[in-house]
Amino acid sequence: MTVASVNPGFSTTVQALKLRDWQFSPGQPTLVMDQFSADDFHMVVDDRADVHVNSKDGRFYLGWFPLGRPGTGGEGWKIAVTGTAKVPEYSISFDTETPADIVAAAVTRVLETSRPL
Repeated sequence: MTVASVNPGFSTTVQALKLRDWQFSPGQPTLVMDQFSADDFHMVVDDRADVHVNSKDGRFYLGWFPLGRPGTGGEGWKIAVTGTAKVPEYSISFDTETPADIVAAAVTRVLETSRPL
């Protein structure tokens, strides 16, 4: 009995794999922080150099933890919006290496969905 040998792996090209160059590294946190005005938000830098941003009504929070949020596994950014009696709250977290462009896009969208009462 003869068994045909099979070559391991597969044959392809770089073009067929559609390789991409993905953005890595935290980038510039100012892309996120520059979205907040003193008229609508409070900003505090604490003794660890973590930055905390709150809306004046207290329902929006953004925390930037360049060295990681204490007690977490490397959480670098935290976005939280407090709910109401009828609508639940939500939060979004990103790790310390998430590009600031990605966090800025999320913050932009969260701010766009808010409206004055």
